[in-house]
Amino acid sequence: MSETAYDGPDVSSGPVEAPGSRAAVEAALQRQGRSRSAAAISLIREAALLPVLIVLIIVGTVLKGGTFLSVTNISGIGQQISALGVITVGESLILLIGGLDLSLESIYGLAPMVAAWLLVPAASFGNGAQLNPYLGIGIVFAVGAAVGIVNGLLIVKGRLNGFIVTLGMTILLAGIQDGIVKGESPFNLPGAFGYLGSAYIGKIPVSLIVTAIVFVVVGLFLRYHRIGRSIYAIGGNREAARAAGIKVNRIRIGVYVAGGTLAALAGLMEAGRVSSVTGSQGYGEGIIFSVFAAAVIGGVSLQGGRGNMVGAASGVILLGLIQNILDLINAPNYWIDAINGAVILFALILARIIGGEATAE
Repeated sequence: MSETAYDGPDVSSGPVEAPGSRAAVEAALQRQGRSRSAAAISLIREAALLPVLIVLIIVGTVLKGGTFLSVTNISGIGQQISALGVITVGESLILLIGGLDLSLESIYGLAPMVAAWLLVPAASFGNGAQLNPYLGIGIVFAVGAAVGIVNGLLIVKGRLNGFIVTLGMTILLAGIQDGIVKGESPFNLPGAFGYLGSAYIGKIPVSLIVTAIVFVVVGLFLRYHRIGRSIYAIGGNREAARAAGIKVNRIRIGVYVAGGTLAALAGLMEAGRVSSVTGSQGYGEGIIFSVFAAAVIGGVSLQGGRGNMVGAASGVILLGLIQNILDLINAPNYWIDAINGAVILFALILARIIGGEATAE
């Protein structure tokens, strides 16, 4: 396991050879060869979606030429997929520990809704409190973290079924989201509250910059931090991880909190992008299906213990490109779902063929 260290000789594959002997040198070369082979396989899996992305870019270029490749369009794609990317990171972390959280889509809607309801005047469908927008941002993260703690405690400490717990939580939160505003959509959000989703630095959306930072930080955390490596160990074999001294329950609860917080951040970004929080944001849109599609297409295993942020990011970009091409060619609305599903299935199959048996499970 990643938490344990053994500084002695490797005795797992036979007797220990004397240092400097020919047999020892050959054994070292074999281990080095296996390490290089594993690294090459890992690289192939991370890049499994690259051919699909290239094909989509070619298709978009052929169909809409200059429009598709314009800075404005590329920037628009980045802004549109930013919120999806952040919530996908949260779900991917939970999948890596062998868990599942359907309620992220409702956190994505409820967290900014509660804050907006407390920020905007009654004329904009708020409750009239008109709190400071920075306090509102804090409320967004507090709601996400609180739901994550409740989910984690019910699943980890209460030993309840994760699917049923998060399904029930999804419906509960969606009802609260719609109920507190009586089905209305708060608008006239303060500039500071909507900044992450609406602002640009030059031609680059701030939301895209934030999303890229989230992917990079979480990716480095998983690869190099002790807790990050423990997440993989827990997803691979929970009991073995516990036997190795890893604080399994504490880390699992922490991951649910992280997932809820990231979903809340994604919801804040989406609210800023559309300058409102609608009653359908999250649960009504069924965003969780896109989240799972992006993660699984990107190679994050539903069985836990396998996947990375490079793959998850590739899955998010793929979905963004598909949607953008469909918008540019004015695809009939009644065919969009069918086309989306067909392309996702094709990408999943191709990623599995390229990446090997373990990819896209």
